[in-house]
Amino acid sequence: MSLPSSLRIDAARAVVSLSPTDAAFVQHPYPAYQAIRDACPLFFWEEYGCWCAVSHQAVFDLFRDRRFGREVLHVASRAELGWPEPQAHLAPFDAVDAHSMLEREPPVHTRLRTLVNRAFVTRQVERLRPRIAALANQLIDGFKGQGRVDLIEAFATPIPVILIAELLGVPVEMAPQLLDWSHRMVAMYQFNRTRSMEDQAVAAAEDFSAFLRGYVVRRRAEPRDDLISHLIAVEAEGDRLSEEELISTCILLLNAGHEATVHAIGNGVKSILQAGLDREAVLAGGEGLVEEMLRFDPPLHMFKRYALENVTLGPATFRKGDEIGLLLGAANHDPARFEEPERFLTTRQRPPHVSFGGGIHFCVGAPLARLELEVAVPILFERLPGLRLEGMPVYADTYHFHGLKALELSW
Repeated sequence: MSLPSSLRIDAARAVVSLSPTDAAFVQHPYPAYQAIRDACPLFFWEEYGCWCAVSHQAVFDLFRDRRFGREVLHVASRAELGWPEPQAHLAPFDAVDAHSMLEREPPVHTRLRTLVNRAFVTRQVERLRPRIAALANQLIDGFKGQGRVDLIEAFATPIPVILIAELLGVPVEMAPQLLDWSHRMVAMYQFNRTRSMEDQAVAAAEDFSAFLRGYVVRRRAEPRDDLISHLIAVEAEGDRLSEEELISTCILLLNAGHEATVHAIGNGVKSILQAGLDREAVLAGGEGLVEEMLRFDPPLHMFKRYALENVTLGPATFRKGDEIGLLLGAANHDPARFEEPERFLTTRQRPPHVSFGGGIHFCVGAPLARLELEVAVPILFERLPGLRLEGMPVYADTYHFHGLKALELSW
């Protein structure tokens, strides 16, 4: 694979110029990651205006380094950091983020995570195995006779969104609307967002919050065996989730639980087919298959954190409030940690990939995502012998997310 034409590396200064919208990088980022890692494992990415970690060891360590966190305003004021006031037009979106455990640090994060974990435990993720299998088979029944399908639209998207809707206890008929809200909100984290995208995300945040607020009222009056009811009732050391925290948690669970899993399935099936694994190898793959799908072509390639104090790491000097990007896709292809990282090997004896993050922000939905892959993907290959790619799949220009526009398959 050739390197992106926009890539420029100044190894002496550990500075890299690389457009995240460069077509070659969007379609296959791993050669660029390798070139950067070979020159400077910690580098300043000019287009993002921040330092980034590209090696597995650095990413792994930074996830656990308490000198960095997802928020910084709990240890410094905007004036101290030299930050402008929040943009007024983003207030409804920011209000959702403000109560999300993904964006908080201890002690607030500890309280939210404890409460949400308790609600998830009551759901017992493993008991969803039969439902995932039934849903996968039902979807395949709907397109098997056609001989060809876009797997993203017909399989990879419905499975996680239907499951999370059923978990939350909202009508499955709401799935298209939930998807629309999710897509518009998640677009806020792309590199090339515009004012139009911001306005759409704000509208989605307002509509999503209003819908959930009404649903919470109904569940308070008539609790059921669903996640919203459990989140309303859960308590730890006298603490409960506020209504704002409850709504933000539900939005986080849908957005994170849907967007990433769709592309974990799509990217994973593409990787399996391009690696030439036969049907028997997929059916026997088990945990090794799932973990290699997650490592080889993960759906999230960057996770940002703030310096909570002045820190020096190698060539980088951080002042409190400076950001650092942790490049998950690059870390997962580091030859210092994974032998032959560019090969898709379900039998590899490997250290852990970082696709679910790490430390206190390790993905709360990881067990569910793993179960969806473990159950749904083998069923796909079992039901459709001779499954093959039709043409070259194309990734969407949405860095730091990494997912296919479509995955055309035939059998």
